[in-house]
Amino acid sequence: MEALAKLNNVPTSPRKMRLVADLIRGEKVNKALNILKFEPKQGAARLEKLLISAIANWRQKHEEKIDLEEADLYVKSINVDSGRVLKRLRPAPQGRAHRIRKRSNHVTMVLASSIEVGQKEETKENKEDK
Repeated sequence: MEALAKLNNVPTSPRKMRLVADLIRGEKVNKALNILKFEPKQGAARLEKLLISAIANWRQKHEEKIDLEEADLYVKSINVDSGRVLKRLRPAPQGRAHRIRKRSNHVTMVLASSIEVGQKEETKENKEDK
């Protein structure tokens, strides 16, 4: 049971965003939120917002089947791909110009639950039998 969230055209270089994304890859959702909340790097606030959005997407998709607390969500995968590059010119000595590349990125986050829907129904049936 997965949920997907995407963030497009973030005006940060992909390299800087990958540094933050590597911190939360494979972590439980609560731990990932704490890491992002106290991380001083530039992309942490945007990834925190994306993670909250992914949790909301998961909740919308599975609202009747499993409670959020029982789902035991974790960050299954997070990909940072490069987006468009804005090319600008900066004046240089002797009439030349140097090219400035303003990079952007796209982030895709997938959350997964360690408990499947079938397992949840079986545990409810086992509790009722006892």
